[in-house]
Amino acid sequence: MSRPRRTFRRVLVANRGEIALRVLRACREIGLETVAVYSTADRNSLAVRMAESSICIGSPPSRSSYLDIEKIVAAARLAGADAIHPGYGFLSENAAFARACDEAGIVFIGPGARAIELMGDKATARRMAAEADVPITPGSAGTVPDVAAALVAASALGYPVLLKATAGGGGRGMRVVRDETSLPRHFRDAAHEAQSAFGDAGLYIEKFLERVRHVEIQVLSDGETVLHLGERDCSIQRRNQKLVEESPSPALDEVVRAQMGEAAVRICRQVGYVNAGTIEFIVNAANGAFYFMEMNTRVQVEHPVTEMVTGIDIVKAQIRIAQGEPIGLHQRDVRPTGHALECRINAEDPERGFAPTPGEIHTVIWPGGPGIRVDSHLYPGYSVPPYYDSLLAKVIAWGSDRDEAIARMRRALAEMRIEGIPTTASFHQRLLADARFLGADVHTRFVEDEFAEA
Repeated sequence: MSRPRRTFRRVLVANRGEIALRVLRACREIGLETVAVYSTADRNSLAVRMAESSICIGSPPSRSSYLDIEKIVAAARLAGADAIHPGYGFLSENAAFARACDEAGIVFIGPGARAIELMGDKATARRMAAEADVPITPGSAGTVPDVAAALVAASALGYPVLLKATAGGGGRGMRVVRDETSLPRHFRDAAHEAQSAFGDAGLYIEKFLERVRHVEIQVLSDGETVLHLGERDCSIQRRNQKLVEESPSPALDEVVRAQMGEAAVRICRQVGYVNAGTIEFIVNAANGAFYFMEMNTRVQVEHPVTEMVTGIDIVKAQIRIAQGEPIGLHQRDVRPTGHALECRINAEDPERGFAPTPGEIHTVIWPGGPGIRVDSHLYPGYSVPPYYDSLLAKVIAWGSDRDEAIARMRRALAEMRIEGIPTTASFHQRLLADARFLGADVHTRFVEDEFAEA
């Protein structure tokens, strides 16, 4: 399948925070001009300062700014942008946004609208995975329209079950339900959260499997070549929000690793997927059985982990694929080396049940040394707004093996200083000293089961 070739001159970044900076930097290295969009709450952000130009798109609520398709497309037209990079979250998995870009003659740096519809809708994605001969967890055939339908589906599956937003990711709109009496409340809460985060309240249900690991496969496709870049283990979570990611997964052997990579490639080919994406699985570490969960049709928060072990710049790859360029690699060229970890530093207080902690940053000292990378939008004097995701920084450590990567991460966290508001750095220091984590004896409920404040 041949794709049109074009060269971008200017890219609009339809996001905020650290991912906006990540995309701006990739564009600058390629030689592309950049345009930042921002809400009034982000007027003083680093992305606005670093971009060649910037445009205000509305007030702080996401629905009035970062989720407003018409405003973002209008901003791109006004700026003369050739393409829009959506980052992650917000409109990154919104098929209507991808289609609106196409209709405006602006390239959406990501998959086409049809692929987003197929795989961005989690219920449909399960069907596509099954058609690609990839195992899936038992679940509803599609979305459940109301509480009554959810009760019927949950009863057929058997409790516990997992309510999941069909339109999003990142743990938003997701609830574990352990009995029928609590389902109506969880259904309403999950639907409300999904509507607020993604503009779509649709939910589906799948069987909740206990004490499993969350392992995902990074993929790249130019329409002809489909590659997987190995896996990331994302089992350290709190309330379905990832906290720590690592690659390779200490729970996989080479046979299961190869099977999961091949399954991810089959899914991509099944839907004709083009650009970067991630296939997420749950894994029973005891027997190596794995099941498709969902596909994220965008760049992931944790993509630096894969970049550190493969040396492949995923954001640059996204941009080049969107210009119609071939990947220029074969699967045999992907040779992960060493081990990498990522700790997400959030504006939350672990001593108060991870309560949000917006406020002004007084001091920032970033760690350095061999194998350390920090992705962040913080600076002294920056005021963390209360309206958005709490992510402040991602600290990534690479080592020749897992032990060295952990040692470097512990050193990096000890060096780091963020003063002015409480953050989750202290939680990560505790986690990385825990014998069970060090022994890779964890699962997706490990934090909630073992750390009382979680």
